[in-house]
Amino acid sequence: MVLVELSIKGISYSQAQSGAYALILSEVDGDRNLPVIIGAFEAQSIAIGLEKEINPPRPITHDLMAQCFERFKIVVKQVIIHKLVDGVFYSSLICERDEIEEIIDARTSDAVALSIRFDAPIFTYENILSKAGFTEGEQSGGTGQKDENWIKTFIEEQNPENNIMNNLPKVDTAELKKLLDKLVKKEDYEAAAKVRDELSKRGELDE
Repeated sequence: MVLVELSIKGISYSQAQSGAYALILSEVDGDRNLPVIIGAFEAQSIAIGLEKEINPPRPITHDLMAQCFERFKIVVKQVIIHKLVDGVFYSSLICERDEIEEIIDARTSDAVALSIRFDAPIFTYENILSKAGFTEGEQSGGTGQKDENWIKTFIEEQNPENNIMNNLPKVDTAELKKLLDKLVKKEDYEAAAKVRDELSKRGELDE
């Protein structure tokens, strides 16, 4: 399968969707973009990594991981976004220690945050980019709208559950259980905890 190199274009935040961020990865030798929904902490960590002049007084999680890797002579060689299932991207860290290569499963947001700290390239497969990537003109329906507008639209389209999150007491139990499974799969544990709390109030949590 053909690998396509990506670069970090930026991070967008939706004012309308609380806690919703999109990491925009751009095709290095093309004009397609790959948007990945990420959490607030990961967005902050990626932003800090990109802004070389920002030095937190204490190491944040990804800085600590990078320091541990470096101390034990583990180098992140590259990141590969290798799978897309139900809107969730799966990634691998390709690492090397003592000339031995290891592949480590990772969330895409964590993998990207570490790639910045090791100056490691990011890749995905052509079939994933063909399926989930798009040009700005395609996303805007050919109207040529600005980046922040199509990114905002993407965030809102990818987070329909936010409307449910704002009205949990009015949602039926079966729908809440489906939402809980989806949030856990997406690793949105903060939102999942709120749904669990609502189910717990109803005595509907499976033991």
